[in-house]
Amino acid sequence: MNSFWEWMKTRLGIEELWNALFARHVPEAKGWTAWLYTLGSASLFVFTVQAITGALLAMNYVPSPDHAYDSIRFINEQVLLGRFLRGLHHWGATAMVILVSLHMLRVYFMGSYKYPREATWIVGVLIFLVVMGFSFTGYLLPWDQKAYWATMVGVNISAQVPVIGEYIGKVLKGGDEMGAVTLTRFYAIQVLVLPAIILGALAIHLFLVVWHGISESPTRKEDDQNKNAGTGILQ
Repeated sequence: MNSFWEWMKTRLGIEELWNALFARHVPEAKGWTAWLYTLGSASLFVFTVQAITGALLAMNYVPSPDHAYDSIRFINEQVLLGRFLRGLHHWGATAMVILVSLHMLRVYFMGSYKYPREATWIVGVLIFLVVMGFSFTGYLLPWDQKAYWATMVGVNISAQVPVIGEYIGKVLKGGDEMGAVTLTRFYAIQVLVLPAIILGALAIHLFLVVWHGISESPTRKEDDQNKNAGTGILQ
């Protein structure tokens, strides 16, 4: 086993990847502010949970108006751990929106979007928009009254965009009215389009985080002056 592990480390660069992704320097923070640096990792963990539970749910979901609601009932009532998986996926979606939003607020208020991390911030904004897209498209999939009318409101709001709003509404609905094409389109966006976008964006985002490192927490000018003065005395 030791020989096999050494072979794997040499061929795949596991040790180098571990050091680059996980054994990185995290800026020193005191008190509760230290927890703010965990929001990005927490968001990535919840995304992983969403991907796994979503794949398991998709195995029993039927994206058609005639069978979508019944397939949800089948998952809840007959699939092994189906209700647990659906609940985990449902609340995981809410948790992901909250965590990504808090992560963006942390980055903004700590000034971590500034040079040289502007590209990291832009990709992060794209990830946030994709997460909101997941929430919007996934809401329709149960195809019950609540999901139908909530999605109808969202589509009508998007249709109010000047000039292109009418076309956005038709693209989302797949025509003039919501129906089978709308459900199929939302399902395809949920399981094909958005995952492809977010996986690419996450790869770029994580690369930039590793490349530039994690930004230091902001300090007062007086603290920097005192720190520099103390360094001079020691020298």
